[in-house]
Amino acid sequence: MQYVSTRAKDTIVSSAEAIVKGLSEDGGLFVPSEFPSITEQELFSMQDMEYSERAAFVLSKFLSDFSIEELNDYTKKAYDRFYDGDPCPLVAIDDKTYILELWHGPTCAFKDMALTLLPHLMVASRKKVGETSKTLILVATSGDTGKAALEGFKDVEGCEIIVFYPSEGVSDMQKLQMQTQTGNNVYVCAIKGNFDDAQSAVKVIFNDDKVKNQLLENGYKLSSANSINWGRLVPQIAYYVSSYVDLLASEDIKMGDKINFCVPSGNFGNILAGYYAYRMGVPINKLICASNKNKVLTDFFNTGKYDINRDFYKTMSPSMDILISSNLERLLFEISGRNDKYVAELMNSLKTKGYYEIDFANFKENANNFEGGYSNEDMTMNTISDFYDENDYLLDTHTAVAVGVYKAYSEQTGDNTKTVIVSTASPYKFPQDVYNALTGEMLEDSINAAEELEEYTGIDIPEPLQNLQSRKVRFKDVIEKDKIKEAVLAAIKK
Repeated sequence: MQYVSTRAKDTIVSSAEAIVKGLSEDGGLFVPSEFPSITEQELFSMQDMEYSERAAFVLSKFLSDFSIEELNDYTKKAYDRFYDGDPCPLVAIDDKTYILELWHGPTCAFKDMALTLLPHLMVASRKKVGETSKTLILVATSGDTGKAALEGFKDVEGCEIIVFYPSEGVSDMQKLQMQTQTGNNVYVCAIKGNFDDAQSAVKVIFNDDKVKNQLLENGYKLSSANSINWGRLVPQIAYYVSSYVDLLASEDIKMGDKINFCVPSGNFGNILAGYYAYRMGVPINKLICASNKNKVLTDFFNTGKYDINRDFYKTMSPSMDILISSNLERLLFEISGRNDKYVAELMNSLKTKGYYEIDFANFKENANNFEGGYSNEDMTMNTISDFYDENDYLLDTHTAVAVGVYKAYSEQTGDNTKTVIVSTASPYKFPQDVYNALTGEMLEDSINAAEELEEYTGIDIPEPLQNLQSRKVRFKDVIEKDKIKEAVLAAIKK
């Protein structure tokens, strides 16, 4: 399997090269040259597999540079780090609604599903392509990716990692997780700006020849752990496939029955992985893209216009406080008939004008399994409270957005298809807002809020989030958003 760039499909690399590079030199994202298929027989046979085996099997369809034995080794090592046994349990809420819990990993967020595995893929890929320079991994985070990437790459051979996050745009728990990160090869820095500022600056660095030469002089080459990196995105396809297999195994569906997925979306990588599972042949009816008050994706799916010239809101679901959804570029590439020149034009329009507009009728025809909806702050608060009262199930602020959007979609359409709601984080990563939703009381301290939430609900604080307050704060730097490049160059010289 080879990979091409969304902006220049004559750029062709191997799967290992795509993982090591992270981003194409033309600014585009790497995508598979074709979609592998998964058969009904293969889906049936996966019922007897552990999750790590299912993941390795799906990865083998895309990563032809790796043997199935290698992939099984990597996935077992990655998912053995999860604290509750099953890395992604599927919880039945009623006879048509399920919650896919993706937050049982070392940082209690869905990013662990990929970022416990990516370091193994990165180290192996470096060896396969003969890379001798150190790999410098640059990460922009809206909260969860940063900690998951730091935890995944700490002390990994041949790799160093720098994470930038918005100083006032993550939860207190997310910030404390990053500030107390251990490892001799990690650096964390806050910026005075939002996630889009951090992500845009990181992308600029990837395309700045002067900076890349300076890095090379110091023995570094760039890569990414954001979902722009194919090695970060491809592991996420596996849990969509696995969800379908779990429903088969429980006899909740028959082979060939279609299901829906409702996904809280910010940078669009998570739901895009569901689209790739659909393109492989998993019977998916609708992919429901759920946004918070920053509803740029909802507007796009309803109008065909992607416009970031709008107010930016800081919400209780900070990992979704994003206006520039990078992975949407990959979907545009597919629905345009893999027209790389067209995608490059759209991305240039977004960069220079702050918007682009597509042929909406053609889009709806070629992406008719996508739906978009959003939940405002009041709706999200009410969803957390109501869902707990009705189902004795505690939602985090991001999953609550998806639950609220799905409820509205179901009522408006009458669609009774069995639906999997993708749960992206433990409620204890956002204890103040979750506790406030349940009790009407906003506590100032996140650690205290977590303890009070545990006492109120009887649900244990996950082990990775316990005793955070006793860990040493290592990273306190806060810089202006236009100083990210300088911070990177200074960090590598320390």
